[in-house]
Amino acid sequence: MLKRGFKIMLAEANSVIETISIQDLPYHLEDNQALLVDVRETVERERDGAIPGSIHISRGLLEFQADPESPVYCKDLTTDQPIIVYCGTGGRSALAAKTLMEMGYPDVASLAGGYAAWKLAEES
Repeated sequence: MLKRGFKIMLAEANSVIETISIQDLPYHLEDNQALLVDVRETVERERDGAIPGSIHISRGLLEFQADPESPVYCKDLTTDQPIIVYCGTGGRSALAAKTLMEMGYPDVASLAGGYAAWKLAEES
């Protein structure tokens, strides 16, 4: 049996990160000029689409692309801009937000419900 499975890790992440609702997303993107980061896999983004204006950094490469000392650093990520991460339904983005906070990014949040919630809101 694992000492810390995904349920515990998600609960820990959700207890320390901020979560942004779909309804509040436009405010954060316009007024706070937050950077929207899609942490889904490339195949998901290509198959399902993406939230307009988002950049893509798959969860598996996040630590490498978020570290300025890494050769694959993503220059779009800076510590002076709010960051909102999203995934398919909110689990990976919660873990990603916690990781970015632990790395030193001061203003990070996860999009509640992820791309699925955004898509549903767009269709209604």
